[in-house]
Amino acid sequence: MSGVRVAVVTGSNKGIGLAIVRGLCQQFQGDVYLTARNPKLGEEAVKTLNNEGLSPLFHQLDINDPASIRSLRDFLKEKYCGLDVLINNAGIAFKVSDTTPFGTQAEVTLKTNYFATRDVSNELLPLIKPNGRVVNVSSMISPSALARCSPELQEKFRSDTITEDELTKLMEKFVEDAKEGVHQERGWANTAYGVSKIGVTVMSRIQARQLKETRKGEGIILNACCPGYVRTDMTNPNAPKSPDEGAVTPVYLALLPVGVDSPYGELVSEKKVVPW
Repeated sequence: MSGVRVAVVTGSNKGIGLAIVRGLCQQFQGDVYLTARNPKLGEEAVKTLNNEGLSPLFHQLDINDPASIRSLRDFLKEKYCGLDVLINNAGIAFKVSDTTPFGTQAEVTLKTNYFATRDVSNELLPLIKPNGRVVNVSSMISPSALARCSPELQEKFRSDTITEDELTKLMEKFVEDAKEGVHQERGWANTAYGVSKIGVTVMSRIQARQLKETRKGEGIILNACCPGYVRTDMTNPNAPKSPDEGAVTPVYLALLPVGVDSPYGELVSEKKVVPW
């Protein structure tokens, strides 16, 4: 089925991820895969969209499980000879009221939001076909968390030459400092979610730079985005945006027409580039 286009959305059995799958099913010409850790919850989400007259497909994916990532990679290679659209949406956040120690929150949040997203990218980015689109779901908390970091850390995170290894070492250092209770005096913002999304935004800038070098002229576009403050399990039932409204920018970036060259390697909110 190498002629059939295919899109994959991680963490998409509910919330913004489910809304992104809905938007792609309505607008993307090709197969759209809803993924979830739990197959039962994934299949139920597929049924929800089937009842709306949409036809997503399902594949199990736990982004914290390397074997699960490889299984999806091999499936896409074998069935489609690659991937046209990847939306890295899976993520977690502790509630503000959560009493889990901050060091634990930092470790758990970064494990999924940064390290596991990086692992998915490292396995699936090589599969992206010419004119493919990659969207990493970040957050507007990333620029505000960046502004609350020390000038030294800000300079590192804004660097146009930072490597993925250097970024990963910084993310590991944050977890270490958070566990020791010294993260603020070492210049970090006091938000595990915010720092994890700094990681996602900077990783996106690095990936975009690498794609320009290794896949030059292939028309692949990669961006990070902020869906906005959306009513989901993870946030607040009183947030201003519905999940479908939160899906607008990620879907817009996933469907950028062939031939456009911007936005590229940017953080995008409300379809506009946010200065980093």
